[in-house]
Amino acid sequence: MTRVLQSGRKEPHSGTTRSVVVFLHGYGANGADLLGLADVLGEHLPDTLFVAPDAPETIPGMPNGFQWFPIPWIDGSSEEEAERGLMAASDDLNAYLDALMVDEDVLPEQVVLFGFSQGTMMSLQVAPRREDAVAGIVAISGRLLSPDVLKDEAISRPPILLIHGDGDDVVPPQSLPQAAEALQAAGWQDVYAHIMKGTGHGIAPDGLQVALAFMRDKLGL
Repeated sequence: MTRVLQSGRKEPHSGTTRSVVVFLHGYGANGADLLGLADVLGEHLPDTLFVAPDAPETIPGMPNGFQWFPIPWIDGSSEEEAERGLMAASDDLNAYLDALMVDEDVLPEQVVLFGFSQGTMMSLQVAPRREDAVAGIVAISGRLLSPDVLKDEAISRPPILLIHGDGDDVVPPQSLPQAAEALQAAGWQDVYAHIMKGTGHGIAPDGLQVALAFMRDKLGL
């Protein structure tokens, strides 16, 4: 049984929804952590609704912190617990996306997933295994999980923009070329990359600018 994800939202500047950006936050954060980006992006995507669900699991000792799945080297969980958490969160996110598209009356090709860190891992895990391709995935400061099974499990191959800071000390910068290589080996045609110079585990202005251009292109704006 899937868990209902609590979600924040910011309405389109124009008042009409023709596309949706789904922000997926990182470990220990919450939906509001990324939803503020809508203030910057919204004026350039006036017909876009921005939504930002909280991950399904709270983190002990972090009242406003959520996780999509446990991380063994941070919380001492087992690899099996992490895998179970990933699968459960994938089901939750799929149910959230299904309901979102019905409620907002949009098609998959009108939806972009915008992930950061663990939210990127969720985006790259879930979107390729959905029957209909979303418009694109913005994957920032994360990594591709289980790259060896992707070719066999991918059902759709949406365009993907990989962005990473070259000074990231949380998720190693080499995660970007590793993901790009695995995606291309699994049959992806549209994989783009951008390195944020002098940036740690975060989103620099140049990265956000590249992400905006990608989203406008893939949403046909």
